[in-house]
Amino acid sequence: MSATLRHAGYVLRGNPVTLVAGFGASLLIVLAIFGPSLVPHDPVASNVPNALLPPSARYWFGTDQLGRDVFSRVIAATRLDLLIAASAVSLSFAAGATIGAFCGYVGGQLDRWVGRLVDVLMAFPLFVLAMAMVAAFGNQVENIVIATAVINLPFYIRFARAEVNVRRNIGWVEAARASGNSHAQVVLRFLLPNILPAMAVQISLNLGWAILNAAGLSFLGLGVRPPTPEWGILVAEGARFITTGKWWLVTFPGLALMLAVLCFNLLGDGLRDILDPRMRT
Repeated sequence: MSATLRHAGYVLRGNPVTLVAGFGASLLIVLAIFGPSLVPHDPVASNVPNALLPPSARYWFGTDQLGRDVFSRVIAATRLDLLIAASAVSLSFAAGATIGAFCGYVGGQLDRWVGRLVDVLMAFPLFVLAMAMVAAFGNQVENIVIATAVINLPFYIRFARAEVNVRRNIGWVEAARASGNSHAQVVLRFLLPNILPAMAVQISLNLGWAILNAAGLSFLGLGVRPPTPEWGILVAEGARFITTGKWWLVTFPGLALMLAVLCFNLLGDGLRDILDPRMRT
């Protein structure tokens, strides 16, 4: 563990962009865990006499049309958005990497049929597919997670299939089979861990896309229901007041959304270098 931490520190020191992205992602995680209990105001409590106040010492990000503190709502929304994104990416990664790895290892008819199914799924506009799923099954949080996981699934299947297909006949895989491991053990114990560093970039990118997807669904009214604090809802509510000069209602939630996506996108290359055992020599 200490060697891994030292290697991670070495990689982060050598790449300032990854270091900043890692700090930003860590800050988002801390806000998701502790933020809702530390905000100065109740994020869902209305206070109409203080409606549409600009940023001030009392209300750092101003207030919305119901007098709710925008800063408290932006911080409280971090937990829900990261929870949706992390849950969806975890599901799609676990299922997609496993399916793709077995397809790449076995080949033959299974590989061809799953490949055609993935091609059909990716032929649809993926965000539209997520909209259709949420509209059909309801806009509960669990349905948003499932829809986001489904549209990310093809990326992991194709990536894992290609990586395992390249490695399935090389020497150390043959040695693993010859030592008595079953085909399932070879895939799960040897091949999947070996391709994890290459998939780290895709995981990090998908976290950003999942946050955008959840926010986009909420912006269109198909995601989380108001008054629950969520970045897409905050942007949608603030967009109605842009023409009246209430810029803070959309600016601060939009910045939070942009910075979250940017941090996870920039973090991918650093994760690959940290997880790749070849970089430790």
